[in-house]
Amino acid sequence: MVAKVTCVAPVGFSGSLVEVECDSKRGLPALQIVGMGNKAIDEAKERVRSAVSNSLLQFPDSKITINLAPAELPKDGSHYDLAIAVAILTISGQLKQSQVNESVFIGELALDGSIRPVRGIINAVECAAVHKFTRIFIPEANLEQALLVDGIDIIPVRDLKQLFLHLKQELVVTPATSSVTETAHTTSPTYAIDAISGQEQAKRALVIAVAGRHNILLNGPPGSGKTLLARTMTSLLPALTPRERIAVTKLHSLSGEATEEIVSTRPFRAPHHTASRSALIGGGTRPKPGEISLAHHGVLFLDEIPEYPRSVLEALRQPLEDRQVSIDRAQGHLTYPADFMMVATMNPCPCGFYGDDSKECTCSLQQIGGYQKRLSGPLLDRIDLTLTVPRVPTEQFLAHTPTHFPQHASALESITKATSRQNHRYKRSDKYNSSLSSHNIVVATQLTTAAASVLNRANKSLNLSARSYFKTIKVARTIADLSDSDTIEPTHVAEALQYRQSFT
Repeated sequence: MVAKVTCVAPVGFSGSLVEVECDSKRGLPALQIVGMGNKAIDEAKERVRSAVSNSLLQFPDSKITINLAPAELPKDGSHYDLAIAVAILTISGQLKQSQVNESVFIGELALDGSIRPVRGIINAVECAAVHKFTRIFIPEANLEQALLVDGIDIIPVRDLKQLFLHLKQELVVTPATSSVTETAHTTSPTYAIDAISGQEQAKRALVIAVAGRHNILLNGPPGSGKTLLARTMTSLLPALTPRERIAVTKLHSLSGEATEEIVSTRPFRAPHHTASRSALIGGGTRPKPGEISLAHHGVLFLDEIPEYPRSVLEALRQPLEDRQVSIDRAQGHLTYPADFMMVATMNPCPCGFYGDDSKECTCSLQQIGGYQKRLSGPLLDRIDLTLTVPRVPTEQFLAHTPTHFPQHASALESITKATSRQNHRYKRSDKYNSSLSSHNIVVATQLTTAAASVLNRANKSLNLSARSYFKTIKVARTIADLSDSDTIEPTHVAEALQYRQSFT
């Protein structure tokens, strides 16, 4: 007889069923685990042995072989512990095979038999539901995240003894039910555009960027408010939808940052400029989502973008276009979503004061040119809006301290209306003007004859690339949505062109 228990291995953004097979033979007592497991799985032998014994259950005195099938799938992590323990209890006759059929077991065992939370629990529950399993046993600490998935009975267990008694029908653990509530914008945002002195054009650009999910680059001297403007963007974005909440929580669980709670706010990721390419894009020896995936449905903030290594920045080119990242390693191919808004800031030169009215720049022309050329043309071409943020006069800093936020509320209202127009136009809630392909632009956007004429004349004088040409139309479409206009007018194109001139 061979006992068979089902587990799930997180593979990229999805999951793969793993069958834990257990065989018992006569011989010296031993436990061997095969099936392409790494060091963490090999160490499960001691965790499982102690957990079974300390749960007042019998660990068999025989030669036990555990196989994690399919064997060709590399396996990593400690979430196989619970399934291995259940398989051993089944092969030893303490449980019946019929009692573990149609079930999935996920969890890390402590030496005392308690069950610890694991990362990637949403992947496991989704995979089990897709393959029509009736129930899944998970650690109690993972319950909040697991309840985001429907279509399967989710049974939280705190220790191996409780699970054993439930399977023996001596103790009933009731399947949990969801109690997730919708979140809404607070009346007093942490960062509000009313609190930013001056910078009216930059505020307008932020509204356009958020409304159409466009990438934006802010260029200006130190202390002009670039970072504060960037941090304001998450308070302008609408609350996460239920589907977005699942995707964001799933990614943060896979990375190990949030294994117990639900991520209910828009991500704002601000990696330091010393971050490696694997940290930003994802991957590593034990592949995990990178910063661009952890910013999914949120904002990726690159402060002083020229300071990042060129190889790291160039790796952003493909994710900015495809809105997902593909990671190829010797162990296999993984794909993570990366649909984020990139907000970048930079100084005009190394000292930061080139073109400033009040302070003289000390950089040579060679230094200025070398600094600005750290950003390649193809990368700049993928940024929808760029603008110069001038220094604000110091006398404006303490001019007023807002106690209410009418400007912020007005911006939110405009963004909500523009988003509603896009949802109606594209017949879906997860597609925005920035994600239009060149074919979709021809079908979905309506340029008046006069607007097309303005754009074509600008194309000749500014020598726009094909990508810049279409990005101008996308931004103009967002400006038209903010103006509640069905067609793109010359004024919309003219404003969009103001944010492309720095690319030429």
